[in-house]
Amino acid sequence: MIEEIHIRGVGVIEDAMLEPHPGFTALTGETGAGKTMVLTGLALLLGGRADARIVRSGARAEVEGRIRIGAGPSREAVLARVDDAGGDLDDGVLVLARTVSVEGRSRAWLGGRAVPASVLAELADDLVAVHGQSDQRRLLAPVRQRDSLDRFGGDVLADHLAAYRTGFDRLRALEAELDEITSHARERAQEADLLRHGLAEVGAVAPASGEWDTLSAESSRLAYAEQLRGASSEAHDALRSAAERDDADALSLLSVARRTIDLPRAHDPELGALADRLAEAEAVAEDVASDLASYAARIEADPARLAAVEERRAALSTLTRKYGDTVDEVLAWADRSARRLLDLDTDDDRRAVVAAERETLRADVSRLAAVLSRARSEAAHAFSAAVSAELTALAMPNATLTVAVSQRELVAGLEVELDGRTRSLASGAHGVDDVELLLSPHAGAPARPIARGASGGELSRVMLAIEVVFAGADPVPTLVFDEVDAGVGGKAAVEIGRRLALLARTSQVLVVTHLPQVAAFADQHVVVEKADDGRVTTSGLRVLDDDARVSELGRMLAGLEGSDSAAAHAQELLEVAGAERATTTPSPARTRRARR
Repeated sequence: MIEEIHIRGVGVIEDAMLEPHPGFTALTGETGAGKTMVLTGLALLLGGRADARIVRSGARAEVEGRIRIGAGPSREAVLARVDDAGGDLDDGVLVLARTVSVEGRSRAWLGGRAVPASVLAELADDLVAVHGQSDQRRLLAPVRQRDSLDRFGGDVLADHLAAYRTGFDRLRALEAELDEITSHARERAQEADLLRHGLAEVGAVAPASGEWDTLSAESSRLAYAEQLRGASSEAHDALRSAAERDDADALSLLSVARRTIDLPRAHDPELGALADRLAEAEAVAEDVASDLASYAARIEADPARLAAVEERRAALSTLTRKYGDTVDEVLAWADRSARRLLDLDTDDDRRAVVAAERETLRADVSRLAAVLSRARSEAAHAFSAAVSAELTALAMPNATLTVAVSQRELVAGLEVELDGRTRSLASGAHGVDDVELLLSPHAGAPARPIARGASGGELSRVMLAIEVVFAGADPVPTLVFDEVDAGVGGKAAVEIGRRLALLARTSQVLVVTHLPQVAAFADQHVVVEKADDGRVTTSGLRVLDDDARVSELGRMLAGLEGSDSAAAHAQELLEVAGAERATTTPSPARTRRARR
């Protein structure tokens, strides 16, 4: 429920505060006083489009609202959205804010956190329903009419629609897959041939992981065999001289040095440590000399083996030029390609499996579409009866609203059995049904689409009747009506006021109206007043007390200020409306709907 709306710099409103009643608040005022700007401010707060033209000259448009989050069915959805946005509630109250600069730049806040304006719009769906002339136009759209019927159908119809959509989405995915397999058969065959050729090349070479490094090392060793053998032999001779050499080798010299200092080592520990290190060096040199001799003996020049190694490396290089930078990447490509080729080679099998699954699923979707259509037809009868009953209460006693549920036949459509026969029907995510609201405004008049069969006033009452029917089963915390009484007068206006008061029993209702018969039923009456000091025109809001309310209703009745007869009529209207508000009970149709 809206606790407070603070508007600054919006159109003719310089600074105004609106604190709507929890029940029914009527907003009235002279034409041009700024009632529309109040709703414009509310629209901004609910994520509406920012327009620099509404910003008051020399100012910045600012709207702040406080909405108490009650325990209704939308509470969890609202709390989840606030939490996702990082906002917080202030003792159960959600604070919203919106600003628009003179350049048209807009900023929005939710629970103390800056958010995109679209977040406010998403949140508004669970908090406030705004009805105006534009909403009446939306009601004329077939999609809107079908959505209204589905909303009326409640959880049962929602479950049928969800089951159908699940099957329909899966069927659409299968048909897309089958189409892809069939229409791209030639490209897939070409891809398979290329993969087979590549895998054959890799298979013929049969590379092994790490093989390139091993071959490179062997190639280098074979290519420089003589140089490696000569160097190792010379190093061996330096460590241990051959018998024919007269000069001492490194091992002999190390041995002499060790023996020389070994005798006096007992006299100085430091010299003993040096003798130990010479002994270690002698042992290491001995080992190296032995290893060098063994290495030199192993090294042999083998031109045939070198040729074989180079040939193998050339084969591996051919693969790495085509399928990867390294042998390991070539092996990875081969693994992926083998799996892809398996998929391509099984296309025919997959096509058969998908086709069979599609046919089975088409039968399931056809059955679900029939179930959904029958549920819609049942809901249509109940919806028609409930809205027609409300129209009777809205001074259209002989009016009948009919909800027509129909289907369009289509060659190669979805085969659906309805009314004992199978037809090929156009289908979509919504099912196979087209829904249209037909209105017969009086006895004997043919039922015609409400776009052509209803006047502006009748359309207003149809919309209000639908909202009253919805209120028992799917109440919205706050309902806002912008001149829902347009084109209406007399007894019909009284009935609209009465139904709005009835809606206020389950929801907060805010109504902009020109009719005193409607305003008289309000729990709170707020007037929009315009002031002009000759230089600047401003508007403000004022909550009327009982005396001021009589004066305002008198002005609305007679168009004159201070008319005694108008005041008497206004007082009588207030008393009648007050008595009816105290005794009004929900209509039978609304009560039945609330129990479902």
